[in-house]
Amino acid sequence: MMAASTLPTTRMMASWIAGLRHEDVPLPVRDALRRLLLDTLGVGLFGRDQPWTEAVRAWAQMAKPANGKRRARLWGDSDTQLRPADAALVNGTAAHAYELDDYHNAKLHPGAVVVSAALALAESLDSDGAHLETAIVAGYEVMIRTALALGPSPARLRGWHLTAVCGPLGAAAAAVVLLGLDEERAAWALGLAGTQAGGLFAFTADGSASKRFHPGRAAQAGIMAAELAELGLSGPSKIYEAVDGGLLGTFVDNADASQLTESLGNIWHAADTSFKPYACCGSLHAHVDAALALRPHWRNGGRVRVGLANVVEVQCGYDYAPGSELNAQMSARYCVAAALLDGAVLPAQFAPSRIADPVVTRLAQEIELVHDAELDQLYPVHFAGWVESEVAGGKLERAMFRDPSGSPLNATMEQSLRRKFFTLTIPILGEQKANELAATVDDLDHHTAREVLQGATAAARATANLPVR
Repeated sequence: MMAASTLPTTRMMASWIAGLRHEDVPLPVRDALRRLLLDTLGVGLFGRDQPWTEAVRAWAQMAKPANGKRRARLWGDSDTQLRPADAALVNGTAAHAYELDDYHNAKLHPGAVVVSAALALAESLDSDGAHLETAIVAGYEVMIRTALALGPSPARLRGWHLTAVCGPLGAAAAAVVLLGLDEERAAWALGLAGTQAGGLFAFTADGSASKRFHPGRAAQAGIMAAELAELGLSGPSKIYEAVDGGLLGTFVDNADASQLTESLGNIWHAADTSFKPYACCGSLHAHVDAALALRPHWRNGGRVRVGLANVVEVQCGYDYAPGSELNAQMSARYCVAAALLDGAVLPAQFAPSRIADPVVTRLAQEIELVHDAELDQLYPVHFAGWVESEVAGGKLERAMFRDPSGSPLNATMEQSLRRKFFTLTIPILGEQKANELAATVDDLDHHTAREVLQGATAAARATANLPVR
């Protein structure tokens, strides 16, 4: 637990990060983060062969690593060695490649950023599992608290993608722990990360792949920031609170700096992170849950209404027309239609043939979206939503979920997460290696980062069962 401090905000954050030790982190938080580490590895392995990941990989491999001892591998590969920052760029993109990675109600995806950065740097340093785990906890906490301070809804409505805005600071925090930087250099690292913060939501206008790239770029920026601070490059030590150009005052109008430091080291937001059972925007998972609950009674061809909070309506309420995978994954209309027709919202529902299918397209275009002011009061603390569908006799039946099924508030979260991990990884690793990797992560205290990544080495690409594109 951190004592009260009169330090400026950035310095207080830097002091906490630099002083964090494995024994400071409660066991339930460590357990939660191990589950999320396993989940992120699974979705990263699944996403490594997507075309957007391949494009980022090709860019990262254009330059050979400079001379030096620090090298990191790409997940699933036994031989590719890149600088840690560049490996994190590729792995972070892979983890976010199919909208299957974890998310927090602060409206961001911490795992794709923080786990990618921490594993890459930890491998290059041959860090032990306890050190790696501490770094991941620090990264999640800083990234989430930064988003909460900005205000998830106001920042999103300004057009920011908070994973890209807050991710560099989370990745930098993880890197600071692994590099063992002191408080001053930790502040520099946060400053150098924050000055690289940015990422726009314009991808929803045309379904472009830039969203996939954001977590990887954030992971790369965070490692770069910490390594530059280690080498003596100073960064703004008031990156959060500076009046002219500080992060809190630049991205939104009414930030709440207290969210950064209040109960720091006592309240752990990282453990509140949700996993994704569906391959779509996390803000739509409650709606998918509702549609699946109604499906046995739904009258095909009947009326369907979907209740949305204002932020979700802005983000996901656009008119649906067949386009890219991302266009469908972010569409409230498409995801509810797929759930009702197929009983699933998984990668197969986003295959090119399915997103262009006239049957699902017609249903998606007929769905009525409703702004529900009561949901505004719940969101984003609760990613709540409802669906109404017409049943026999023309009656509308409603299902509402206050929290999606992937939430840690759901008692079955851990079992569902593990089932998802094996479903994604057994076709790539084989059953034995998938089980061994899960066992290694479960017992992270007694393994190194290199052992984790060795367990994540896939079969030859030619023989692996590749995901649907």
